[in-house]
Amino acid sequence: MDALVGLLDGVRARGAFVLRLRMDPPWSLAIRDEAPLALICQTRGDAVIVGDHSGTFRLGAGDVALTRGTENYVFAEDPATPPSVVINPGQRCTTLSGEDLQFEMSLGLRSWGNSATGSSESIVCAYEGRSEVSARLLDALPAVLVLRADEWDTPLIDLLSVEAGRDGPGQEAYLDRLLDLLLIGVLRTWFDRDGNAPSWWQAEQDPVVGPALKLIYNNPAHPWTVGNLAAAVGCSRAVFARRFADQVGEPPIAFLTGWRLALAADLLRGSEATIAAVARQVGYSTPFALSSAFKRSYGVSPNEHRAV
Repeated sequence: MDALVGLLDGVRARGAFVLRLRMDPPWSLAIRDEAPLALICQTRGDAVIVGDHSGTFRLGAGDVALTRGTENYVFAEDPATPPSVVINPGQRCTTLSGEDLQFEMSLGLRSWGNSATGSSESIVCAYEGRSEVSARLLDALPAVLVLRADEWDTPLIDLLSVEAGRDGPGQEAYLDRLLDLLLIGVLRTWFDRDGNAPSWWQAEQDPVVGPALKLIYNNPAHPWTVGNLAAAVGCSRAVFARRFADQVGEPPIAFLTGWRLALAADLLRGSEATIAAVARQVGYSTPFALSSAFKRSYGVSPNEHRAV
């Protein structure tokens, strides 16, 4: 497993929402859904994203935007058009006064808008899961990220657009996989640009630190030490510790502890496992040991975290 798998496992905890949006002007949507991560694929016409703090981003046909959900924004055909529809948490669509629009603007299977043809068409995909495991990657992204059609080459946007309007055996799972592939492609392309990748992302390519990270990701319950991690990747303890800290930005055991506690936080909210069972899964010998480390890091006990 790597950082991308951790991201997908986290944000897909509650599944993904895929919708084909077809609009004729004037149109403007106030996005207040609080989704941790969303993809907008502009497949026809033009649109604009106006963030509360991040600025204005124009989209043309073939462009893809990734929004982090750290701020509300407007998605519209023109920045001057005032919003008339609000997208709330859970993808509940209402008027500004709160009247439900779920059925009024329904255009059939996974399609919504004010026009069956629509001079503007977008495929909007929202991941609604919240995860401590995914936080490290999400925090490395800007509030709004845009890839232009001429900046990369992928058949997935057209394929997702077609499949969003189909229904058949396994269709939801198929769409989820397409969306995951598209998200991975966007992230890879973005992080391949100079200055965009965080240090720990680049460290995965290091011949010493990369294998050590994978060992930590895949085997969090193992009793790792700096010494046995160094031995596992064929390096001296001192050289490994220094190289890991330089590449990742923190010492190996600090990184391991953060990963274990993030996994524990997600397990506590996503399962009914006892604290003792969670402790065993993430490498703590007793519930007390996990509880002490968890409270130091998150400021609350595992039970309090689970109850929120």
